[in-house]
Amino acid sequence: MARRVRDPIQVYLSPDERAELDRAAHAMGVSHSEALRRGIRAIAGTQHPGAFRDLAHSGYLTPPTTGPGVVPPSAPVACLKDLLAELAEDRADT
Repeated sequence: MARRVRDPIQVYLSPDERAELDRAAHAMGVSHSEALRRGIRAIAGTQHPGAFRDLAHSGYLTPPTTGPGVVPPSAPVACLKDLLAELAEDRADT
């Protein structure tokens, strides 16, 4: 078996999704992590083009909520040195 590299991923599951994961892992006799790995491999191994659309339609795969596009502009961020200097001034004033 290939050596696994630990890369923790956090996933939020609904109570129904968690129950389904519990059932699937128990039925296969594997851990939750292994059940998820097998699910990923099963999806990745799907060859026909409509597979993901079918999974999304059936509710097993949630389509992205945002599409490609321009990243909105963000406010400029001050450098750490300036922030620390401002904090020091604020503390000196009190």
